[in-house]
Amino acid sequence: MRNCLSAALSAVLLVVLAVLVPVSALSAWVDLELDDTGRYLAAVSPLASDAEVRDTVATLVTDEAMKNIDVGPLQDTVEQFLHESALSFTTTEAFRRAWESANRTAHQAVTASLHGDDGQAVTIDLAPVIEEVKKELVSSGVPFADRIPVRETSITVLSADRADDLRSSFQWLRYCSVWPAVATVVLLVLVLGLTLVRGGVRAGLTAAAVVGGGLVIGAALLRIAVAAGRDRVLGQVPGTDRGGAAAVYDALTASLRTTVWIVLLVGAVLAVGGLVGRVMAARRG
Repeated sequence: MRNCLSAALSAVLLVVLAVLVPVSALSAWVDLELDDTGRYLAAVSPLASDAEVRDTVATLVTDEAMKNIDVGPLQDTVEQFLHESALSFTTTEAFRRAWESANRTAHQAVTASLHGDDGQAVTIDLAPVIEEVKKELVSSGVPFADRIPVRETSITVLSADRADDLRSSFQWLRYCSVWPAVATVVLLVLVLGLTLVRGGVRAGLTAAAVVGGGLVIGAALLRIAVAAGRDRVLGQVPGTDRGGAAAVYDALTASLRTTVWIVLLVGAVLAVGGLVGRVMAARRG
């Protein structure tokens, strides 16, 4: 009877941890990173050096410019030249400042879309970037650079439909804040501490193995959730914007992927250590 009860409690603990780990990580991420402008910018600002983002920006600038340029048989040559010039500008400090400014505004759209009532797409308006590109190219004497229009030209990061789908989940995670993570830590301390005190070393090692297994499963579920979220978010992003949107998503979820590896490592150590220790203790006994 006691063995059956112990097995049942172990199974419950395994399931609870498997659920708490992804919920804890996601709710803390929404509250501490996605909702915080400073951390949001710290995640996406380095993308000014990302090849996908640079190429997406250069392509959008070139496409907008070519709508106002008609040079007959030289059209392709001029288009290629403008694209290379715009791509070259994306390596400058002026571009990095403009990119950060655009993303500061985009963060307002993120919070409004995921926490508001009306669905709206999350976009990064490149008008400030295009303005800087135009100034630089004109001052450098690049032909036709003065014809680049400075108007709203956006990279879609999250479509309105996807924002509607995700809003309730994000609001719930935001409400939970860091408390699931606190609950997870408290649960681990209580389970391991009480088991060790009341059941002895062998029981403590068994509990450690169960806890480790729960953490490993939870880390795996978190990784699946991040990957599935990526597919859902990018599924309705226009093809021309997908490279840039993917780079933004990956930058914002980098901390979650790091969490996966940390929890996986801790869980594996606990599981393997608990099992090996239990076997060794059984042999000595």
